[in-house]
Amino acid sequence: MSPFFAMSLLFGLTFGQTASLCAPSEYIIHVEKRECAYCLAINTTICAGFCMTRDSNGKKLLLKSALSQNVCTYKEMLYQTVLIPGCPHHTIPYYSYPVALSCKCGKCNTDYSDCVQEKVRTNYCTKPQKLCNM
Repeated sequence: MSPFFAMSLLFGLTFGQTASLCAPSEYIIHVEKRECAYCLAINTTICAGFCMTRDSNGKKLLLKSALSQNVCTYKEMLYQTVLIPGCPHHTIPYYSYPVALSCKCGKCNTDYSDCVQEKVRTNYCTKPQKLCNM
């Protein structure tokens, strides 16, 4: 392997992580329960953005540790809980959601993230809406 190729490869692997654009981003979650009178529009932050991914086509040339399929995920988060208005007494009127404090590029952790790309679905309310600023 030529020194130029080795240096280019090293530079590319190093620069790849710094070129990632993964950060907390504003997002509105719409939450409603069938039993409750209102839908709640919650302003929060989620992790979103680009993470450098290394193509596995070069797996014969690179170490396994140099290959990655990273996603933009939570580094630090906290959970907030809100009260959904207009719920009858027999219904639990609380909803908890994550708030991203900081983000990182890394492996998707299914303990607190949905790691599957679902079909596009609309995030909307079917009931009268109340806004919740946290």
